[in-house]
Amino acid sequence: MINGVWGIKVGMTQLFVDGVVKPVTAIDVGHWVITDIKNKDRNGYNAMQVGCLRKRYRSVDFNLAWLKHTKKFFLYTREIRCSAEELQNVKIGNSVSLLERFAVGNKVDVMGVSKGVGFAGVYKRHGFGGAAKTHGSMMGRRPGSIGFTRSSGEIMRGQMMAGHAGCDRVSIKNLEVATVITEDNIVMVKGSVPGKSGSLVFVKKHRL
Repeated sequence: MINGVWGIKVGMTQLFVDGVVKPVTAIDVGHWVITDIKNKDRNGYNAMQVGCLRKRYRSVDFNLAWLKHTKKFFLYTREIRCSAEELQNVKIGNSVSLLERFAVGNKVDVMGVSKGVGFAGVYKRHGFGGAAKTHGSMMGRRPGSIGFTRSSGEIMRGQMMAGHAGCDRVSIKNLEVATVITEDNIVMVKGSVPGKSGSLVFVKKHRL
């Protein structure tokens, strides 16, 4: 069984369902082509390697020569784990139909890379509350003590300090599929998902 599908985050919008506004995120799961097949005998596992075509090549017939220059013709190249039975009827160059695996009301988990916000202090990166703002405190937005008298005052591993914030792998679980737009290969899930518009996300069915 296929463990999930890759898609491109289009952006957020809203739907009106029975007079109630629902915030949703649109995910494009179309334009994926099989570029390679991995099997357990040769590679140690079963999977389909799929590539997302760039816009200029989506209306052109697939050519095997494209596989020699994947970065030119494909925006992303990823793998999808699946069973040996599902690999029997697939061929390199076939389009992957991923939309049929979603239905309104299904629960899914969405994984992606969060937005990067550059170098951030402890207030923004870790949510520190800061020191007292009265009685002459001059600490400001500094992190406070970062060590103690242990082994020459070394900083312990994992100490929360200023640094690069964002660009982390984030999973949002138990999101509901709000609607499926078949003609545009769009799946809309209720709520927000990691990443900016145009970023790659992985969608799989939620497991209790």
